Amino acid sequence: MEETLIILVSLVIVWIVTPKRWRWKFLLPLTLMLLICLALASSWGVALATYGLTATLPPDSGEPVQAIVVLGRGDDLRQRRIEMVEKLWQQQRSSRVFASGMLDAEFMLEYFQTHGIPQAALSGERCSQSTEENALFTSALLYPQQVQKIILLTDAPHMLRSQLVFQAAGFTVIPHPIPLPQWWPVTRQSQQVLREYLALVQYYLNDRFRQRSVAELQNPPAEVSRKLVEWNCKLPQPSRS
Repeated sequence: MEETLIILVSLVIVWIVTPKRWRWKFLLPLTLMLLICLALASSWGVALATYGLTATLPPDSGEPVQAIVVLGRGDDLRQRRIEMVEKLWQQQRSSRVFASGMLDAEFMLEYFQTHGIPQAALSGERCSQSTEENALFTSALLYPQQVQKIILLTDAPHMLRSQLVFQAAGFTVIPHPIPLPQWWPVTRQSQQVLREYLALVQYYLNDRFRQRSVAELQNPPAEVSRKLVEWNCKLPQPSRS
């Protein structure tokens, strides 16, 4: 807090001593950037920025869906997702669980199977390395099975981008965001939130939120189809005799 106060006082002093012709052209943009960084380095700033990413998300209506889709995001975020899937399963929100993500899907499905969810209810893909690939691989596997209405699980900052790309990939999405771990330091939380704002802009500029046509959904991109086969993406893996 003292460091923040010192920085703010310093900014005021610099503003006063800087010639007027330089204030608006150079000093103001730098000041705004610094203030944003200071805000994101505080717990209230992270909370406000996270609210900006989640305020437009529709509430979970509690209705049943065709599948619970959980996205992998690394070891630190995995356990909360597992617990939420188990909770939704116990509430009978769906008879199917689908896990997506290169580093997480296989682990999560094995965990679910050993903790009471039948193997017949479990499926997934272990090849996606980005949010867009999460949606494309999931759609390539579930759309032919006429699975369209899903509960989507991921962390709160990541939820808006995930919802938009999964909707573009043909799904009706009920978002179910999970808060970031409270034990994470503020700096790590702020990095996660800032990354999502930048990713939203990148995805928008690259037209990754474009709604795909029925023909596109029925015929996934060639690269997706190729990887599904060559990388042996589909889970669970066939048993070897």
